[in-house]
Amino acid sequence: MDTKQAIIEAAAELLARSPSGDVSTRGVCEAAGVQQPVLYRLFGDKEGLLAATVDHVWDQYLGTKRVAEKSADPLEDLRAGWDSHTAFALAHPNAYKLMFAPTLRSAPEAAREAMRILREVLERLAAQGRLRVPADDAARMVMSANTGVALSLITRPALYPDAGLSTLVRDAIHHAILVEGGVDTSARDARVAAASTLLASLDGLTPAPFTPAESGLLEEWLERIPADGPFD
Repeated sequence: MDTKQAIIEAAAELLARSPSGDVSTRGVCEAAGVQQPVLYRLFGDKEGLLAATVDHVWDQYLGTKRVAEKSADPLEDLRAGWDSHTAFALAHPNAYKLMFAPTLRSAPEAAREAMRILREVLERLAAQGRLRVPADDAARMVMSANTGVALSLITRPALYPDAGLSTLVRDAIHHAILVEGGVDTSARDARVAAASTLLASLDGLTPAPFTPAESGLLEEWLERIPADGPFD
């Protein structure tokens, strides 16, 4: 193990045990057996160390998602993704809170990857005509709701003592973004679902039927459908 990795792992272990959710650079250096100048040379400052530590802890979680086999139904993957996200937050509360801490100047890379993985699942649903909002909007809705529930559970357990709240919010959000089988939808919902389906399939068309300029214009038109005036 190289020095940088040793420092990160020492920081991760101290962070997991920290009652306050914080670590000191002195404590990390002592645990890793290095001098503080080494830490600052490798990470720049404490914030750089914390960002690397968060990525390290989240990478273990995201690693399971990278190798997970896709189920036949992307909705099952969407539900499982929400539940595993909440479970991770409850198991690693300090690293989870740091991921979304406003004190970090830039979001850790893990935050971007988590959003990308979520969007891939939603694009599969869009390709099946099952999204009533564009995939980008749906990803932001799901991630913000999942994050909000998880942070509530780990930061205010007295106010939110039942982890079952996560399932209730999950199902409510999924109901809001999905066109459910057998449920009547408005003309607007049907049009938005059709637009989302077509948007999700554009990149997979081979050979490409449009020039880049034509594709950009078509995407702009399709993305306007949810935002423009009423269609009913």
